[in-house]
Amino acid sequence: MNERTPLRLGTRRSLLAMSQSRLVADALSQRTGHAVELVGVTTEGDVSRALLAQIGGTGVFVSALRDRLLSGEVDFAVHSLKDLPTAPAEGIVLAATPPREDPRDVLCGPAKLADLPRGARVGTGSPRRVAQLRALRPDLEVVPIRGNADTRLRKVTSGELDAVVLAYAGLRRIGREDEIAEVFEPDQMLPAPGQGALAVECRADREDLRELLASVDDPATRAAVTAERTVLAVLEAGCSAPVGAYAAEVDHKLHLTASVVAHDGSRQIRLSASGSLERPEELGRELAARLLDQGADQVMGERDIEPR
Repeated sequence: MNERTPLRLGTRRSLLAMSQSRLVADALSQRTGHAVELVGVTTEGDVSRALLAQIGGTGVFVSALRDRLLSGEVDFAVHSLKDLPTAPAEGIVLAATPPREDPRDVLCGPAKLADLPRGARVGTGSPRRVAQLRALRPDLEVVPIRGNADTRLRKVTSGELDAVVLAYAGLRRIGREDEIAEVFEPDQMLPAPGQGALAVECRADREDLRELLASVDDPATRAAVTAERTVLAVLEAGCSAPVGAYAAEVDHKLHLTASVVAHDGSRQIRLSASGSLERPEELGRELAARLLDQGADQVMGERDIEPR
């Protein structure tokens, strides 16, 4: 592989996607000496105005990038890992998971959640966040929204909404932390599996490229997100399901917490477990089995179609 020929990195065209892809490109260039150019790709999730849950959620931001990989139009692709389907993609490998950004959710608005008035309108496009918001504040009117961070934040400044819930990682990557009123700790609102992490994919037959991309892989991040995503896979839940999971190293072990919340916030199953850092899938399967034993599939099936 010629270092003078830039590697083509496929990415969505949004400000956030471009920003986080540039972080990967810069890290790869610093470690390997290879130049990297960004190739913008429009995905189904970018052109549809429907809510993610209505268009399937799983894979809508990923499929177009994977098509470009398989056709050879790009050499590798960067995704938000929480958008990645848990099922393997034929001919494609997860070559690297760079160091994770802060995985927590945040509230953006004039006040913290507890200080919002009764009946306040809070926007989110995530069924997981809808369910957990309703569990924390059943009196809120949760409003479904789509769009990039700027679009969502403008709904607050315009007065259309009282607050919105977004990912801390995304706001940090685009330099909008000053919009945050409150950071939700995982014991308040459990993040989506893989939230704050990035996925670097390439074709499985590109052994030379896989070796290069391994230079930006972070084993601790990979172990944590593997455990979280295994929970999602065993529950057979898509990335838009009301499932939260977060894993981190604690005392040389991997500590994993996962939850399933009814869409109306009335019921929640939340469990934790610890296991070996070297066997994250085993830990994820164990915790998912316990969730199912306690009725997680029934809780996920208790749907409230229209956010209140």
